[in-house]
Amino acid sequence: MLEFTDEERLIQSEVQKICENYDNEFWQEKDRNAEYPMEFVQELGEHGWLGTVIPEQYGGAGMDTLEASIILEEIAASGAGFNGSMSCHGAMFIPRSIINYGSEEMKKEILPQLASGDKLLQCFALTEPNAGFDSTAITTRAERNGDTYVINGQKTWCSRIHASDYMVLVARTTPLEEVSKKTNGMSLFLVDIEDAKEQGAIDTAEIEKNIRAAVPSYEVWFEDLEIPAENLIGEEDDGFYQVMDGLNEERVVIAAEAVGLARVAIDRAVKYATEREVFDRKIGANQAIQHPLAEAHARMTSARNITYQAARAFKEGRDVGEAANIAAYMAREAASDATDAAVQTHGGYGVATEYDVERYYREARLTHIAPVSDEMILNYISEHVLGLPRSY
Repeated sequence: MLEFTDEERLIQSEVQKICENYDNEFWQEKDRNAEYPMEFVQELGEHGWLGTVIPEQYGGAGMDTLEASIILEEIAASGAGFNGSMSCHGAMFIPRSIINYGSEEMKKEILPQLASGDKLLQCFALTEPNAGFDSTAITTRAERNGDTYVINGQKTWCSRIHASDYMVLVARTTPLEEVSKKTNGMSLFLVDIEDAKEQGAIDTAEIEKNIRAAVPSYEVWFEDLEIPAENLIGEEDDGFYQVMDGLNEERVVIAAEAVGLARVAIDRAVKYATEREVFDRKIGANQAIQHPLAEAHARMTSARNITYQAARAFKEGRDVGEAANIAAYMAREAASDATDAAVQTHGGYGVATEYDVERYYREARLTHIAPVSDEMILNYISEHVLGLPRSY
């Protein structure tokens, strides 16, 4: 079983206190109206949690993926589910691009604003309609013109752009046909979203989804967007490797969120099973109810262990690729099993919004697609862990 340090338990406690201010009705309303929980995010910022991974010298908490995972798990487990954890998810890993690769001038200007919550960096623009998971196939272009870069292209599935002041954008600085390796020629840029709007160089459209979400996603178009050359993050043409460096971290925090989702689904199901009476007995006395929940708890606990194994490996600077991918895969499986069992436990009420478990069920399904699909995770394990031939 997991053991947390006193400091880690304090983080859990402090985050739980904030979450207690936002009840089931709050999250049901956000889900029903597909409304971003800005007041919740702002309170996290006021307490310094949006600056979790930002170094202390720039006003942040100086923590790491481990503490970010604890925070996001507790948010999801509080009842907020993914509507809560995904609303601040980006703040826990997107700033890494600046922390790891940004110039000192960029760090001094941007990171303190993010740490205080005065500004938000919650949007990462990588995916394109004709590229999908093949990030090397992106065509959004950034061309150097003196002291500026001029950007043209399209991105999709950009979450939280409506609630962000800045965006990290991945664009080609060298066309695909001119590079020796297709992973070369991409670069990272920091985009001031308000400045882009003032230029009239950015347009967005929300993607309509049948699965409601308080964290909407957008298509984004760039037309002759000019950004200062100093907004280049890291070295020109090395962006692909910088992106890959951060994806394992995102897999770890997503795994923690899925674990939190599994936890709250099991908790709600157990509560209902100990209160609901049918045929003059609590339904929780029936093995048909007990066993699926016990199995879900076992899977959740196993996924939680591998998730924090990966988080500690990341914190200690050890290779995290295998653990991060397995954690992401096992946690989403655990979330699906737990939410399915919770819906089944509730019977007909399992699809009633007042009990929340139908929302958790919907949210668990999303984890199998984003930010990376089950198939891509299994591809990684097949090739890099088992040593099988590359399949794509």
